[in-house]
Amino acid sequence: MTEHEIDEVTGQQTTGHEWDGIKELNSPIPRWWLYTFYVTIAWGIAFMIAMPSIPLVNDYTKGVLGYSQRAAVRADIEEARADQSAFRDRIEQSSLEEIRDIPDLFDFAVAGGKSAFSVNCSQCHGAGGAGAPGFPNLNDDAWIWGGKPAEILDTIRVGIRSDHPDTRFNQMPAFLADELLTREEVSNVVEYVLKISDQSHERDAAARGQTVFREQCSSCHQESGKGNRELGAPNLADAIWLYGGSRDEIRRTVSLARNGVMPAWEDKLDEVTRKQLATYVHALGGGE
Repeated sequence: MTEHEIDEVTGQQTTGHEWDGIKELNSPIPRWWLYTFYVTIAWGIAFMIAMPSIPLVNDYTKGVLGYSQRAAVRADIEEARADQSAFRDRIEQSSLEEIRDIPDLFDFAVAGGKSAFSVNCSQCHGAGGAGAPGFPNLNDDAWIWGGKPAEILDTIRVGIRSDHPDTRFNQMPAFLADELLTREEVSNVVEYVLKISDQSHERDAAARGQTVFREQCSSCHQESGKGNRELGAPNLADAIWLYGGSRDEIRRTVSLARNGVMPAWEDKLDEVTRKQLATYVHALGGGE
């Protein structure tokens, strides 16, 4: 039998291994730790047998218990749909005005609309509907196509400049790029727009721009500049700007035009979800 040396400093047995004068002590792990390790191995083997675990070429082992997390999620979804079906049926059969007047139905519609908004709309309009340059703020009172519940619902359904046959559509000319106005005329009309929106402007240029505005812009934006919702022409006389109201941004808009696109949701979201979305958007506070 091999006799192991006892380390003089610690009084512990060595393994007999030595490197550059350093001797390795024989310090085995505690028994409880070793037994725990064996238990985890046994648990792993049992789990592998009982549950889906081993990937195959085109499938995986199902395990003796046949458990499926996908099936569990599917069952949870079906249960949730069953719980919601009564409310969804009522929303489908009710007008937006009726939904607004029934507290429990209104609360359910707003909750569902908020969820649908987070998934489908917040990427452009922001989590709270505050928008961003080029994407309308849904919290204020400025609505290009109207902010009544039915108008919001219709905008959601057909989109703006989308591929839907009934989409809301308008097109502002690129006055400079299309050579409809000279660079000087563009500058003058920009000064006039700054004037009617109560911003700092060059008075003489604005006076010249008023004539240009009347000839080229008033047919959509009206002579007052307050816009026309039937044509989707924004109000230029307030402080709310979709693409920015600075002199440079207005010049860019007049010169090159802006024609943003909102998708139509009629083929992507069912009628109940669209009603919930319209109810939620209107409830944000900017609806009419």
